[in-house]
Amino acid sequence: MTAPGNLFVHFRYLLIALFAWSLTGTLAQAQEQAQDNEPEATPVRVDMVIEEPLNQTMPVIGRLVATKTGVVSARTGGPVGEFRVQVGDRVTADQIIAVLVKDTLESRRDLWLAEVAKAKAAIGTSRAELKLREQEMKRLSDLETSAAFSQARLDDKAQEVAVAKSAIAELQAALGVANANLQLARIDLNYADIRAPYHGVITQRHTEAGAYVRAGDPLVTLIDDSTLEIDADVPTERISGLTQGTAVAFKYGDGTTGTAAVRAVVPDENPLTRTRSVRFTAALGSSAPLAANQSITLQIPVGAPRTVISVHKDAILSRGGRRLVYLAKGGIATVRPVELGESIGVRFEVLDGLISGDLVVVRGNERLRPEQAVVITEPKS
Repeated sequence: MTAPGNLFVHFRYLLIALFAWSLTGTLAQAQEQAQDNEPEATPVRVDMVIEEPLNQTMPVIGRLVATKTGVVSARTGGPVGEFRVQVGDRVTADQIIAVLVKDTLESRRDLWLAEVAKAKAAIGTSRAELKLREQEMKRLSDLETSAAFSQARLDDKAQEVAVAKSAIAELQAALGVANANLQLARIDLNYADIRAPYHGVITQRHTEAGAYVRAGDPLVTLIDDSTLEIDADVPTERISGLTQGTAVAFKYGDGTTGTAAVRAVVPDENPLTRTRSVRFTAALGSSAPLAANQSITLQIPVGAPRTVISVHKDAILSRGGRRLVYLAKGGIATVRPVELGESIGVRFEVLDGLISGDLVVVRGNERLRPEQAVVITEPKS
């Protein structure tokens, strides 16, 4: 039989064991609850802030223009005798395009030929008369020591010689006038053949055979399609990236591409569109024949090339009118305000707030809180 004292001792140990077991269960439950309440790290994707050259372009519609194009006009007056070209014909430099009726022009040339001959004959006659007067004056001068000498007659003969010389000078001037008029008549006759001033294609005829034209009247329009260059109206704020020799890419409507170089920026701004004309030269080629005023798309640089720090657009959050990003550093998401500049494809230029090499959250950042634990789910780019 167990003594009463031993029963008391056993009962006390039992109570202690029950308390210890209860306490152990409570601590385990508390630990499990604490673990349940501890926030888990949020999985995110990140992208690296990088430093890169900014050479962004914008499309501008230009057109092909001919450096040699214009109206071929008549250089003398007269009726058009014949046209030797049609619209679309290709001509070479100095090729005859049209011919004026030459009857009047030939008759005017013949008239001045006769005037020249007449003037030359008159000069010959005057020179013969001068020689006769000089001979007579010499005979009178030889009689100066004889009784038959007359000073008055000698003086008169000397005056006649002077008059003959003056007449010859006058006739020589008349011959010069006749020669000049003959040359003008020959030029007008030569101008009766209207010739192409350069290689090109006839794009328009302004008159027809039988019509009377005056000097300066248009006959045909000629375009030299072998000297095409590119003209584009570029916004003024983008002109800084276009210096002489700057290369830009271009594309035709059929998809053919090429590279052109800036030849000149025309210093004349359109106040309505705030654009300036820029001329480009290029080795033009296309699967289709080229034509003046044909549209062409150029990729114009938005500014002078420079190096910038850029961040992916998906990293940018707007909060209260401010631009923010989350930095992933040491497993913690840290909020950082940023100042942005130009758009560069899928990235933004960073003016302030980030440096090259920073890791920013681009996926999962919408639900993040400052100083929240994060875990990167894929390798950083």
